[in-house]
Amino acid sequence: MSSIAAPAKTHIVIPARFKSTRLPGKPLLMIHGKPMILWVAEKAQAAHFADDMCIATDDERIAQVCIEAGFDVVMTSSEHASGTDRLAEVAAIKGWSDHDIVVNMQGDEPLVPPLLLEQAKALLVADNESVMATLYEPIEDYETFHRPSVVKVVSQQSDNRQRALYFSRAPIPCDRDVVLANNQDKQAPKNAYRHLGLYAYRVSLLQQFVHWPQTPLESLESLEQLRILENGGHIAIAAAACQLPAGVDTQEDLDRLNAMSLANFQNPAEK
Repeated sequence: MSSIAAPAKTHIVIPARFKSTRLPGKPLLMIHGKPMILWVAEKAQAAHFADDMCIATDDERIAQVCIEAGFDVVMTSSEHASGTDRLAEVAAIKGWSDHDIVVNMQGDEPLVPPLLLEQAKALLVADNESVMATLYEPIEDYETFHRPSVVKVVSQQSDNRQRALYFSRAPIPCDRDVVLANNQDKQAPKNAYRHLGLYAYRVSLLQQFVHWPQTPLESLESLEQLRILENGGHIAIAAAACQLPAGVDTQEDLDRLNAMSLANFQNPAEK
């Protein structure tokens, strides 16, 4: 008699590193009197679609703060080249099933709506042939379109499914007619989209990812999601159901969040 596989579970993981080029110790920086990583963890806890959540870190200071606040912490290696590698180690330590789904929540985005996490998970569930899912939002202005720090994505729609074709720091797609006309109006193309760094993965992909060497385009663009495309994997993608507020990369970002009303950080049930 063949055994019946257990239903897939959904796990939220928040990778948190102490080292940061522009803001050392970023997860522990204070926003309204509370370390940023705890605001993020509380948002993850409010995502009721998930079976569990944890913080993955290589730093004892971050671990202590999170444990004292009552959150599950997984200590991981300090040698990981990417957040995806760190998630793979968590999945191995936890012993999660190949068909389980892991949602990666950025540790420097304390305002991320839980709705977007659920949307990424739902995309992956709906597309059995994709190994990962992510989101995008329109780019409205010319300067953002040309900024290398803003990752652009082009996708393909077919059979009621949308999948990523390529991610780049370059301004893609190129509107040939506008370029030939010198784009005097300085407008971004109508189909220019910014990739949001929010992912859902199948555990089976994470297990494969760590054994794949860095790929040429991944190294060139410094975008780890290209390793998946270059190895033939499909990435489901869709327009974000709501806006993703900006995260924290600089001191100015931190100051901006501290200047916001506390109500912006609280979950609906707490307001």
